[in-house]
Amino acid sequence: GAEILSSEVRAFLSPGKCSVEEWEEVHRTAHKLGMTSTATMMFGHIEEPRHIVEHLERIRRIQDDTGGFTAFIPWTFKKGNTQLDYLEEAPSTYYLKVLALSRIYLDNFKNIQSSHVTQTMQIGIVGLHFGANDLGSVMIEENVISSTSYRVSIPKVEDMVNAIRSAGFKPAQRDTYYRIIRVF
Repeated sequence: GAEILSSEVRAFLSPGKCSVEEWEEVHRTAHKLGMTSTATMMFGHIEEPRHIVEHLERIRRIQDDTGGFTAFIPWTFKKGNTQLDYLEEAPSTYYLKVLALSRIYLDNFKNIQSSHVTQTMQIGIVGLHFGANDLGSVMIEENVISSTSYRVSIPKVEDMVNAIRSAGFKPAQRDTYYRIIRVF
């Protein structure tokens, strides 16, 4: 995953992963070959606001050049079973601020996802009012966040439909390419 696309942060946070430049090259190459991908950002750990802006600027430039990202998916770090368990988790208000900033800054992204998985369904729904147009998916299983011992939200289809509708939005089912399959 992207974590934060800042060499300074990645050197500490994920030293065994590819560099920022390698991450960018993989996505640019995939887009050039006609493939699409999503851009993610895990924040709420050791980064500073400038690192978030650096990340957003990098993916914005890639999207300007290639148009190959189908969505941007920001989510917050969850402690538990990590070497960063000493950190305080980012509050939901911070998540919502970053989500709103993302919608404004990434005006070239058609889809921005609010994460019910890392934020709970309640905050995920609130995120729709902060610039997100996607609540994510109904999953069979989730292994990344749940490995931290965080209780992951895996709602049923009817629960998501009802939550979206009660928030004043029109629920729809999409595929991985963001094509609408059906409207509820």
